[in-house]
Amino acid sequence: MTPDGTAEEASYTLSVRFTRSALALVFAGALFGADPAVVAQGKKQIAEKKFDAAITALETAGKADPKSAAIKATLADALLAKADSIMYDEALPPRSKYPDALRTYRKVLTVDKDNKKAQSNIETIENIYKSMGRPVPQ
Repeated sequence: MTPDGTAEEASYTLSVRFTRSALALVFAGALFGADPAVVAQGKKQIAEKKFDAAITALETAGKADPKSAAIKATLADALLAKADSIMYDEALPPRSKYPDALRTYRKVLTVDKDNKKAQSNIETIENIYKSMGRPVPQ
């Protein structure tokens, strides 16, 4: 019982507080619960070399939750893995793999501007074009 109320009022007050807390947890779960699932699925798709599927799902999730560091990091990993798979695919001729890899490495930097591997590989591809006296693809 409250000092100036009845036991029913005290019970009602506790019930309201509990309900508000429960609702807050439900909404927080709805807002942030998808993040680990999307990231886990993205990592699985990267491991399975399903880069485009991972990139599409992570880009969509990133638009819904643009502040998620985990989504951004996994998206950067997916883009980097795709770029590497293009760059080091011996079956692709240089005239097709270098422009595609270059575009994808540049996209990595839109998500993770400090990605050293993407920066290094961009520089490598640009230097290949410069050494041949050819324009660097945009």
